[in-house]
Amino acid sequence: MRLAVWMGLMATCVLAGCAARQGGTGIPDEEAIYDVPLEELWPSVHQFFTASQLPFREDKGRFVLETEWREEFGGSRVSGFWHRYLVLGKRETPSRGKLWVIRITRSANKTLADPGDQIDWGVSRSLGDASEEGGVPNNSAEDTAAFMSTPMGENAIVAGSAQGQRDLVMEWKVFHAIAPRLARKQVEPAQSVAQAPAKESAPASPVALECGMPIIGLSPQVQEGRVMLLGEMHGTQEVPRFVAQSVCQTASSGTPVTVGLELPAENQQRVATFLRSAGTDDDWLKLMEAPFWRSPFPDGRGSEGMANLLDQLRRLRAQGLDVDVFVFDHPKQQGQAREEAMAATVLSFVRQSPRRFFLVLSGNIHPRTAPGLPWDAKYRPMGMFLSEQHEKLVALDMAYNSGTAWICAVGAKGEQLECGVKEAKGKDNGDRFFVHLWGGPNEEGYHGVFYVGPVTASLPVVTQGLGQPGLDTKAHPSQDQAR
Repeated sequence: MRLAVWMGLMATCVLAGCAARQGGTGIPDEEAIYDVPLEELWPSVHQFFTASQLPFREDKGRFVLETEWREEFGGSRVSGFWHRYLVLGKRETPSRGKLWVIRITRSANKTLADPGDQIDWGVSRSLGDASEEGGVPNNSAEDTAAFMSTPMGENAIVAGSAQGQRDLVMEWKVFHAIAPRLARKQVEPAQSVAQAPAKESAPASPVALECGMPIIGLSPQVQEGRVMLLGEMHGTQEVPRFVAQSVCQTASSGTPVTVGLELPAENQQRVATFLRSAGTDDDWLKLMEAPFWRSPFPDGRGSEGMANLLDQLRRLRAQGLDVDVFVFDHPKQQGQAREEAMAATVLSFVRQSPRRFFLVLSGNIHPRTAPGLPWDAKYRPMGMFLSEQHEKLVALDMAYNSGTAWICAVGAKGEQLECGVKEAKGKDNGDRFFVHLWGGPNEEGYHGVFYVGPVTASLPVVTQGLGQPGLDTKAHPSQDQAR
């Protein structure tokens, strides 16, 4: 028995060098190579995607398959992102092969669109009558082909923009699921003709949820009991999506996650109730009854993106992931007293659940672990109080590419706050979400950054159907009257 187990382990290691090395990014830095011909590998690839409930179509005889579209976070009300996998079998030698997995992401808006994609290049932009059903909104052969390949039926989406990237994490998930089976085939003795072949088991870790492209650098920072403070610029679509993806990727890997949000602490029971609800319209209305969502100066914390985040976390919990949420703001307090009160609330939840991973999101003043602000050199932020009481803490500042955000700022006359969509200037570091830590904290007490790519403004959720994301207020005027 020991010999058979040892031989199986050795054969598995031979298939792809035992495991991919993962540096500080948490992303494998080498390919999975299979020491079997593609013809022997491909049936196991079929079985993996079938058992993972990822329907696919394939180009038979060419070792290429493409899965159907699947919505991010399992069907959130206003997620707006869909993913599919393009799997390519690559022949290294006649007896060795590898798999490339390309993740293709589509958005219902222009979030992923390339600059200039809306430029009108021609005089006529229609093929036939674009105003009628079935019209094609352009006249080039390429656009016609793109129109014909748009998902239809149950998989149909409004494809505003798209991008594709190689997903090494998914490649290794496939490998770890099918390599043991291939190894057993190599070491098992030949069966007699009269003996029925053993039924192959399903992959050990089917891809149950669509959590988006793996966030570079996140997984090495995930630890039980660690508190990760995220300092954001309020009012973007990307930060709530970053948090939702982080939670999904962490919890689906087996680490329980609790999210802290800078919402008034008086809403704790309301948020907890919604998180454990079915997410019906009545559940939404109960969540949105809180005055917070209707602040006369909505600063981005009450945005559609934040409401969507709560729905996404609710859905992840409903699908069996160990996810929880708490709120910690004390808006009736001012200045230093508010920072101390927020720190005390966060610390109380951390101490109650010392084996969970905590993601705490707030405006980017509060997570600082060093004293002082430009207008108050003695100011002690929330992050400083927390770092003195909890050793396993890391504070990250938001990094982003230029775009827009819903921002409240003092008006030109300096008399009152003005809120609206404003330009946000950042630095281009690509499109992938990532976490990057420095060698030590900077002057503000941040240990690194979390990057969210180009930013897009997220409007107050009350403008999108009285707090029901995705609902048109003009189409449902009776809700306001019913109040």
